[in-house]
Amino acid sequence: MKKVFSVIFISFILILSACSSQKSGKPIEDFNYTDQDGKPFGLKDLKGKVWVSDFVFTNCTTVCPPMTMNMSDLQEKVKEKGLDDVHFVSFSVDPEVDTPEVLKKYGESFGADFSRWHFLTGYSQEEIEDYAPKNFKTVVKKPRDDDQVIHGTSFYLFNKDGELIGEYPGDKKVPFKQIIKDIKAAL
Repeated sequence: MKKVFSVIFISFILILSACSSQKSGKPIEDFNYTDQDGKPFGLKDLKGKVWVSDFVFTNCTTVCPPMTMNMSDLQEKVKEKGLDDVHFVSFSVDPEVDTPEVLKKYGESFGADFSRWHFLTGYSQEEIEDYAPKNFKTVVKKPRDDDQVIHGTSFYLFNKDGELIGEYPGDKKVPFKQIIKDIKAAL
């Protein structure tokens, strides 16, 4: 009986996980934040463009450096394929620390092409902790007594209508070929 219950429970968890990773194709909520140059940047600036996003912060000591390096690698692969109208958006999950100047230095250290890769800040901690789960189905939480922010490690692909159409691992075993294939299909 215990074995049957365990199998049912595990199956239920797997079904819930599968459902949570399905993409709805609904547009995300509008946003208007500040980029690494201190300029306003929002969803309107991505209208008609395919874009890939993630959540990072500059003081991160674990997953953010490999995620940002992987996004940099993706940026290069997109350039090599001649996919000119693809943009990248990295939302800071520690906006009080990650000023535009700090984000600019961080992006430079990873070879960001700022004409297509936008590092965003200019919102409150509460706002990003609310925005991420509502629109990306991912957690963002800054513990009170720690400078390390809890956040998801996925890359998110959006079509030209601002609809979330793909989610991929961003820290390990990034499926670059699949992402490029999906980007091409969305262009």
